[in-house]
Amino acid sequence: MTRGWLLSLSCLAAALCLSCTPVTTADAEPGDADLLDLERMLRQRRFAPYQPTDLFDDGSVMRPPPAGAVPNDRVTGDPGLTHGFTGETYVARIPVPVTIELLQYGKERFEIHCAACHGVAGDGESEVARNMTLRRPPSLVDTRVQAFPPGRIYRVIVEGYGLMRSYETQVPLMERWAIVAYVKALGKSRATALDALPPPLRERARKELQ
Repeated sequence: MTRGWLLSLSCLAAALCLSCTPVTTADAEPGDADLLDLERMLRQRRFAPYQPTDLFDDGSVMRPPPAGAVPNDRVTGDPGLTHGFTGETYVARIPVPVTIELLQYGKERFEIHCAACHGVAGDGESEVARNMTLRRPPSLVDTRVQAFPPGRIYRVIVEGYGLMRSYETQVPLMERWAIVAYVKALGKSRATALDALPPPLRERARKELQ
């Protein structure tokens, strides 16, 4: 009895489904909300980015943010952390803990955002650099660049420099400091003599260089 009852119920449900017809806005009477489907949401009038409009006085559909508005993910607080300088002086120390995890993260982000122009080793040797005959990207391990305080390197990421554009919108605050830390580490790796390393690191470096 149970199996027969379930079979009958399944057949009835299938028949009801086959007899159903989709309801559209054309079938609905004004004010009959129960019959309206979602078609009107798919076909509603909308604007595309940068589309002109007479809705606003400036003729642009894209609205500028209100005066004084800031991104909701902006980090506020110590200007040395958020801007790379205090007063008119670049910060001389990286204002976040420099850990091996931070350096590894900086290496990853450096190779994504910076290595295409500055080279994986930061020495300015890359395919992009070889084709930039007007002004090549500088070597970041050069002693002149390494002499820059961390805050200045941070500001270059934020503002751009020379032919380099700003990466402020692509590289969030903590990523910037991670990259700065890695750039400084690249410089130290070039400037440190092998014999100056602690014995365990010295042996590891020799093995890596073989």
